[in-house]
Amino acid sequence: MVSTILITAVFLLVALLLLAFFSYMYILSKRPKHSIIRSHPFLGWVRYLLEKLGPEFRQYWFDNDTEGRPFSRADFVGIVYAAKYRTDLISFGGRRDYEKPGFYLSNAMFPKLTSELKVDNLQLVPGRKYVITDEGLFTRKEKTVDENVKRWLLADDDVIIVGQDRPQPWRLKGMFGASATSFGAVGENYIQSTGSGAAMAGGSWINTGEGGVAHVHLATGADVVSQIGPGMFGFRDNSGKFSIDEFKRKAENPNIKAFELKFHQGAKIRGGHLEGSKVTEAVAAARLVPVGQTVNSPNRFELLTSPEEALRFIGSLQEAGGKPVGIKIVVGDPKRLEPLFSAMLELDIYPDFITVDGSEGGSGATFKAMADGMGLPLYAALIILDDTARKFGVRERIRIFASGKLITPDKVAIALALGADCVNSARGFMMANGCIMALQCHTGKCPTGITTTDAKYQAALAPEEKQWRVMNYILQLREGLFSLSAACGLDSPRGLRREHVVFTTESGQTTRIADLFPYPEPQ
Repeated sequence: MVSTILITAVFLLVALLLLAFFSYMYILSKRPKHSIIRSHPFLGWVRYLLEKLGPEFRQYWFDNDTEGRPFSRADFVGIVYAAKYRTDLISFGGRRDYEKPGFYLSNAMFPKLTSELKVDNLQLVPGRKYVITDEGLFTRKEKTVDENVKRWLLADDDVIIVGQDRPQPWRLKGMFGASATSFGAVGENYIQSTGSGAAMAGGSWINTGEGGVAHVHLATGADVVSQIGPGMFGFRDNSGKFSIDEFKRKAENPNIKAFELKFHQGAKIRGGHLEGSKVTEAVAAARLVPVGQTVNSPNRFELLTSPEEALRFIGSLQEAGGKPVGIKIVVGDPKRLEPLFSAMLELDIYPDFITVDGSEGGSGATFKAMADGMGLPLYAALIILDDTARKFGVRERIRIFASGKLITPDKVAIALALGADCVNSARGFMMANGCIMALQCHTGKCPTGITTTDAKYQAALAPEEKQWRVMNYILQLREGLFSLSAACGLDSPRGLRREHVVFTTESGQTTRIADLFPYPEPQ
């Protein structure tokens, strides 16, 4: 009898709860202006739930391994394996669609042996990686292994010198570093793990982005490129104007190797935006802005309205800081570049480096139309920039950094062959830190603790563990670069040129890039 009453009571309670829930959902459905929910209250809510879950279902279940954008599942898994296990081995062949047009590296008939490479591997350094001990149906057991590793640095006579005319030039023994990610857009833990990993790998660097130099940037011990954006964050006075005193103070820091004026960014050729919820005390201190205030930067330096003004400003910074000063741009077409290079010759002032960002570059938040339709993709932009610098006879005075979805050794090698001296990557380093492409960068609620300043979410990222993954990613990419160079018949990635890349059309026609775009003669 008692059990019957108890069962009846539980049944009634469940029924009442369900009735209350559906009644509440029905009442709620009449409030919003969504047509589907108003006319189909319950199926409408299910529809929006499925829409919300759609990106996750597509990424893990429905997209094939090479379909996803901005990065495919194959790209993502490749970085995870490089970062965790320091390997890029695959089975059963590549997954690229070879019937589509694209760039390929041209292998030599007689490649170089490993013993013939010009590489600095003399000094082994402590490293750490994961090893899979048991791969089950639903579980994977792993352990960490400490070992001494090769760093795959450039030989001394291949060192890249940025700012060769400066009192304090920047010498690079690696060709791959972390692209601009502003403090505030990313949190302290990400900066710490990325900077520490780059420092352990050696020959690499981190770019601060336009959010200013934070204490954590310098504490990692990595080479730092300090970016100055149109908002002058970190380089401003109380009125928001550029402060030469702040610039000189930062130039005195030995960890800061170079400065970069951000004219454009691939995914947003407009000013930056940071929600006030992300502007913590630490972020505000680095940017020199009020705590909790939403900050925006204009889409151009207010004080720079012409190539001549820009170059004179660059020259004044080179003189004041004694360190390399470069610019970051997106290429629209060749004619728009020529006035800048003409002004260089006229004034005899040259940026020490130019970072070219492809329109496929990433951002925490931008307009879709801006990301999809503005500026040229990286490979086309690289050829144009390299050609323009050669036409004006200034190519040897300027180093070119390339940025835009360059996350694997083959893509980096092609960029180097098309004109880059060095390569930046932002999202590659994010994935090495554990990014799962959740597409929550703009919300401040990144589940992996990367693009957030919220202490609760940041706790997901353990810098003391992720720094090893960053180091592994850099080392594995550099080893891959040397392997690809050897296959091209070169003893170093520094030798990659246009003749080492071919382009194949859908019909199978193949043309060397050196023939398609021959190097121009100086004017």
